[in-house]
Amino acid sequence: MSDPPGGKDVSFEERLRAARSRQGLEGTQPAKGRSDPFAGSPWAIGLRVGVELVAALMVGVAIGWLLDRWLGTRPVFLGIFVLLGGAAGIRNVWRLFAP
Repeated sequence: MSDPPGGKDVSFEERLRAARSRQGLEGTQPAKGRSDPFAGSPWAIGLRVGVELVAALMVGVAIGWLLDRWLGTRPVFLGIFVLLGGAAGIRNVWRLFAP
């Protein structure tokens, strides 16, 4: 493998900076994800909270209903998984707003 241009003592950051300047990417920064969940609009935050709660509850209802239908125990698993789905939805919302 050939030595990097400029000798062996050139650091990675210097080589990266030189490559970016050759490509015309000198002033750009790498895209970073949002670290603040409150940076969005209130509608976006409310929609996210609603989707988290409803989706978790729907999954719980579906699992409970299917287990009850398969095992022939009508309200038992549906009740259990409705509670578990609701708890999972609340946990997801809690993690969304936790510091």
